[in-house]
Amino acid sequence: MATFELYRRSTIGMCLTETLDEMVQNGTLSPELAIQVLVQFDKSMTEALESQVKSKVIIKGHLHTYRFCDNVWTFILQDALFKNEDSNETVGRIKIVACDSKLLSQ
Repeated sequence: MATFELYRRSTIGMCLTETLDEMVQNGTLSPELAIQVLVQFDKSMTEALESQVKSKVIIKGHLHTYRFCDNVWTFILQDALFKNEDSNETVGRIKIVACDSKLLSQ
């Protein structure tokens, strides 16, 4: 199963990467095992988002920038409003990266 490495740039992905780097530097973990952990993280995040997330969100905001390159959409929104059934949240600036999941099966 192929996966995207996008989730490594999330907060939890960056913390995991930093921790693994420290463990490799200290000699607690081999670089090969650290890479295997990151690959498993990518797989687990993809599977969890596909199977466990059922909520829908409406996003409205000012489109500052958009890009389509190598089958990846990137949107930068300003003054974005996120709405779901329970709450509304306004964010000053957000970057959304979207990939076609059909590319994972190729």
